[in-house]
Amino acid sequence: MAPKNSICLWFEHDAEQAANFYASTFPDSRVTAVHKAPGDYPSGKAGDVITVEFTVMGIPCIGLNGGPMFKHSEAFSFQVATDDQEETDRYWNAIVGNGGEASVCGWCKDKWGLSWQISPRVLTQAVAGNDRAAAKRAWDAMMEMGKIDIAAIEKAIRG
Repeated sequence: MAPKNSICLWFEHDAEQAANFYASTFPDSRVTAVHKAPGDYPSGKAGDVITVEFTVMGIPCIGLNGGPMFKHSEAFSFQVATDDQEETDRYWNAIVGNGGEASVCGWCKDKWGLSWQISPRVLTQAVAGNDRAAAKRAWDAMMEMGKIDIAAIEKAIRG
């Protein structure tokens, strides 16, 4: 049975390719169904993939091949909490290295334009922590980064 609530992500025409990439990149991710058009329609033919049901790190999603009229923006992103530099590097490099684009402060975009925040827990905990001076130092260090460098964040926290 399908979940009661899913995130629907609009793709131009390659939702299945995106879903397969997410399933091969992130744990607890998989493609669960591919639905094809039962007949011809104004911008496609019977048999074209219309929707793809998939899970990204436990979050149910539907990829909709809706055409070129809507694009992804930073107004929506997946935020991935990482535990160490190896995990941070693995996700960042997978996204950016597969036709994606690096940005700042741990943000990047995949080749389909979907935004990702690859956020080490040490950074998010420091910024939200009670030591406001350490939070400011961690924040200032992050503001200078693309991919987050955990050792540099830890050094900034220590002062």
